Amino acid sequence: MEKTTKIIKGMEVPVYSVNTLVIGSGAAALNCAVHLHEFGVQDIAIVTERLGGGASNNSGSDKQTYYKMSISGKEADSPYELAKTLFDGGAMHGDIALVEATLSLQEFYHLVQLGVPFPHDKYGTFIGYKTDHDPKQRATSAGPRTSNQMFECLARDVTGKDIPVLDRHEVIALLTKTDGEQKKAIGAIAIDKNKMDSDHLGLVVLNCKNIVLGIGGPGGMYQSSVYPEGQIGSIGIALTAGAIANNLTESQFGLSSIKVRWNVSGTYQQVIPKYISTDQDGNDPQEFLNEYFDSMGKLATCIFLKGYQWPFDARKLTNFGSSIIDILVYNERVVKGRRVFMDFRSNPEGDDRIGAFTFNDLEPEASEYLERSGALFGTPIERLEKMNKLAIEFYQSRGIDLYKEPLEIAVCSQHNNGGLKGNIWWESNVQHLFPVGEVNGTHGIYRPGGSSLNSGQVGGYRAAQFIAANYNSSPQQIDQFVEEAGEQINELFTSYQNISKRVNPNSTYGEEIRAEIQTNMTLSGSHIRELNTVSQALEKAEALYQQYDENLEIRSREEVLGSIQNKMLLVTQIAYLSSIKKYLEEGGGSRGSYIVLDPEGEQIHPKLDENWKIKNENSFLRDKIIETSFTSSEHFESRLVHVRPIPEDDEWFENVWNQYLQGEIVRGETSGK
Repeated sequence: MEKTTKIIKGMEVPVYSVNTLVIGSGAAALNCAVHLHEFGVQDIAIVTERLGGGASNNSGSDKQTYYKMSISGKEADSPYELAKTLFDGGAMHGDIALVEATLSLQEFYHLVQLGVPFPHDKYGTFIGYKTDHDPKQRATSAGPRTSNQMFECLARDVTGKDIPVLDRHEVIALLTKTDGEQKKAIGAIAIDKNKMDSDHLGLVVLNCKNIVLGIGGPGGMYQSSVYPEGQIGSIGIALTAGAIANNLTESQFGLSSIKVRWNVSGTYQQVIPKYISTDQDGNDPQEFLNEYFDSMGKLATCIFLKGYQWPFDARKLTNFGSSIIDILVYNERVVKGRRVFMDFRSNPEGDDRIGAFTFNDLEPEASEYLERSGALFGTPIERLEKMNKLAIEFYQSRGIDLYKEPLEIAVCSQHNNGGLKGNIWWESNVQHLFPVGEVNGTHGIYRPGGSSLNSGQVGGYRAAQFIAANYNSSPQQIDQFVEEAGEQINELFTSYQNISKRVNPNSTYGEEIRAEIQTNMTLSGSHIRELNTVSQALEKAEALYQQYDENLEIRSREEVLGSIQNKMLLVTQIAYLSSIKKYLEEGGGSRGSYIVLDPEGEQIHPKLDENWKIKNENSFLRDKIIETSFTSSEHFESRLVHVRPIPEDDEWFENVWNQYLQGEIVRGETSGK
């Protein structure tokens, strides 16, 4: 990495030149940096808003899952079988599914070699278990903080390889050029948060040959969110640079604690805690689930099933499916205005109508699981201590003692199954731009739990492999770079300087806009959707965006970055709502992790009012992907494209070997597919 300075808009600005700029410091981004170095691309720099600040290092659950091809037991598995599971989830390209499946073991063992403590038996077998949407017990876990341990091991390897890290640098724009009809990424602009009071306002210019974009999902867009508080989401910088998005309709929602942002899946549900609601002051406790179930056995089994049916699932609502609990929690919190808690100190009590809790009334799936786990006894906290004490210790380390107090929960945004479009090498339609991890929209509608961690590792490897084979050359000379990107740089610098002058110490504009963005998205684009509501929310977001610069005020120069984040969140929200609107206009119904309300639809529960009728899924849209792109008129357009099937080439070894030796496997002509 080479550093120099340039005078831009009267300011002396640092300029860094590097072959590959890795934006973000999550597990996918770090893995890509590690593999780049191993492939011989050593002119690398990582730029990150805060090292370790994203979801990889700060998210988890009772035993956070990593999904891969099965390597234990007698049940046969293969890359094609795993690819078929991923592909059959709907709205996923088959060739990408095959890549994620084929490389799943390679990247899993890479993590093992780096020191991630995935458990194995005395024979060296990494035992699997079943996760959501998983037919073959392919899941494994290193504990509640699997992705945190991945981050730590990868970060240690990055340090050992002396890969430079520009910490506390937030990228606010990508720089591009156009050759013919092909747009190419050539650099970025960041803000050095350590130097925002300097003469150059903290602005930094980055000149590069390639950009690996590992910035995670748009956590800041939702009011109810389990994303780390610092992870706002920067997908807007790629959208405005011309990157096409995939499947922005498909996000994942689930029950999570809100005082400490953490998924309450797995063992937290399998020990069958008591669900209660209270008024806003914590008084008037009620077991609100009781009135919606015909028996305590069914209620308790339904809670148990939330463990590995944790994501909200439109298919698990009617006939007392486990996702009815999510709806009842939402109804209690949002419609009735009460607070909801899981209480591990006592079993569900029931009432005279549905009876009291007893293990004998549990359905076989629940009772057999608890029996095999040696936990068919006592209270939920006693069962949790027996089955997964780490799950208790996690909350204790953050000031919540499950032995002494209930855990407040809500239905929260948890993961983005959609994101930016990429080909089988994870390259965007914008050449030299490689979105990896959650920001890459490889996932379809129903993904097995933990497959996102595998996808991030595989994506980082594939991007590194392609860059090493095709793009391993020096970036442009500084003068040529500044000439090509000069207009963009000047425009962005001018905008930044103008924002820094619009100081009003009494302004609340930033907080108000962020609150509007989050409320708008949570009420219209989360797990409950309806066409008119989405259309109104989209109009509101577009109006806020159009008026944003005119109305903008900040309290101090320290809020300049927040104002840029808010504008990019508005861009992101417009893209997401545009995609959702397109889906609903095409006749899309309830699927994945959301329902579509319809007064002529199916009643999801006889004791919920008429508003809770849903439109069933339109299977025609299962094999379609919605692509969304920014237009010159500052709007987004969405279109349906057919999924590519899983390749079934009957390759001959000698032919593949020859192609491999000739360097024909990793070729640039596949870019942008």
